[in-house]
Amino acid sequence: MIYIVEDDLNIRQMESYALKNSGYLTEEFDDGVSFFAACEKKLPDLILLDIMLPGDDGLKILQTLKANQRTRFIPVILITAKTTELDTVKGLDLGADDYIAKPFGIMEFISRVKAVLRRTSSSGDGVLALGQIQMDDQKRQVWSESRLCELTYKEYELLKFFLQNPGIVLSREKLINRVWGIDYEGESRTVDMHVKTLRQKLGSQGALIKTVRNVGYKIEV
Repeated sequence: MIYIVEDDLNIRQMESYALKNSGYLTEEFDDGVSFFAACEKKLPDLILLDIMLPGDDGLKILQTLKANQRTRFIPVILITAKTTELDTVKGLDLGADDYIAKPFGIMEFISRVKAVLRRTSSSGDGVLALGQIQMDDQKRQVWSESRLCELTYKEYELLKFFLQNPGIVLSREKLINRVWGIDYEGESRTVDMHVKTLRQKLGSQGALIKTVRNVGYKIEV
């Protein structure tokens, strides 16, 4: 999913059309308020961010994204009419992954998008996210609503398996095999107890882990 933040309707629609023709899903926003509201529900794989926006400009939005543990890892391409070296350097220094100046050709635009997605998806940063939960698997850290959560080894592995399978119903047997090992001989009640403590530690985001009666659990927004 690619989020396009651009207040010029013609440019926004052009970008969306080109991306959809290349097989990408898109969501469009004309200001930072609607964009951040959408991020609360679902995080994108890439953000195309115009600098000249009503309210907070693109650089301010970029600063906010990079300051938040939940959104700091999302790749961002800045798109702007400004072409000075100072603007380019400032955007890159703030954490942008690329910078495209208007006007630009569609072929170049798609090529740059593919390059950033390819580079970031192969970077091995091990980041998983859903709702306001974010996991950095390299650091083995979990944040819920930008708050660092202290999880046990099993709670962490349980959450990781959930985040790797969003929306999929996972039986207690499958969870035991994946998290505790196929030879584990304990009771399925162990899964329920770990889910309970995991929900508590995630705070309000614990509600994303839903019980599927007589089967197991699933995680979804």
